[in-house]
This record gives sequence, C-alpha cells and structure tokens, in this order.
Amino acid sequence: MKTEKIEKTEAALSHIDEKGMPKMVDVSQKIETVRIASAHAKVSMSEGAFKLALGRGGKKGDVLGTAKIAGIMGAKKTSALIPLCHPLNIESCDIAFEPDESNNSIIIISTVKISGRTGVEMEALTAVSIAALTVYDMLKAADKSIEISEIYLMGKEGGKSGIYKR
Repeated sequence: MKTEKIEKTEAALSHIDEKGMPKMVDVSQKIETVRIASAHAKVSMSEGAFKLALGRGGKKGDVLGTAKIAGIMGAKKTSALIPLCHPLNIESCDIAFEPDESNNSIIIISTVKISGRTGVEMEALTAVSIAALTVYDMLKAADKSIEISEIYLMGKEGGKSGIYKR
C-alpha cells in the first residue's frame, strides 16, 4: 500500500516530465479564474525585541511597516526566486500582523489575489517568508535568537481543484 501511495504521488507531480526532468507547467489551456491564497508565519522573540517591533523604535525604523512592504515585494518577485513558478500579474497582496504579547510573537498572514490561469500559493508563502525574514533583519541587533516558524498555506480558492482550507 505504501508503494502505491509513493507511485501515485510521483505521478501527480506537475513540475516533473515523463523522463523525471523538471518542467514548467503549461497553463495555456487552463480557464482564467479568480485565485486567492493565504499563508501564515510566526516570528517569536524576546520581550525587548517584541516591544521594539510594535513601538516603531527599532534602529532601522518601522519594523512591521517595512516587513509589510518587503512581503508584498517578495510576492511580486516569487517567479525570480522559485525556478518553475510562472511570472504573475498580482492584483492584490495584503500582509497583516497579529501580535501575541503573551508569547512575544507576531503572526504574519498574507493574502494574495489574481485573475489568472494558475494559483498564487507560492506567492502567499513567499510573502510571509520575506516579511518574517525582514522582521528578523530589523531586530537582529536586539535579539539574534529570533525564531521563524509555522510557515504554511492556510487556504486557497479558485482553479480546477477548488477550495482548500487548512
């Protein structure tokens, strides 16, 4: 049974051709639909770094404002970072921050939207990853032990496979 699952999984990989080589998926025949994806990341830090992140008091300036811009830019540049991703004309990208004072952490949520022939899951995941890395970069002088974790796809809509919710 385990072998069947592995074979089935391998057969379902859309970025591998029949010879086992990487390929870009041909989306030319897909129907254009509205595609939305949301992703999650968590950044945990010391109490001092957490206060700096929320207070716009970091040496480099507004931590969360800068991370928001970086996340949006990351979503827009996903195809330059992930080799087989299609370059997309992103129509909307939002980055939200949910501070958790009891754990000195910040939850980052990205939502990316497009009308197109392929999904925006990778763009949403790239957005939260780049936003989280920017938080680290801006606060590393105050806390080098900052931890980035829990990066995952929360959900997606549109396309042939429909709705996915984690």
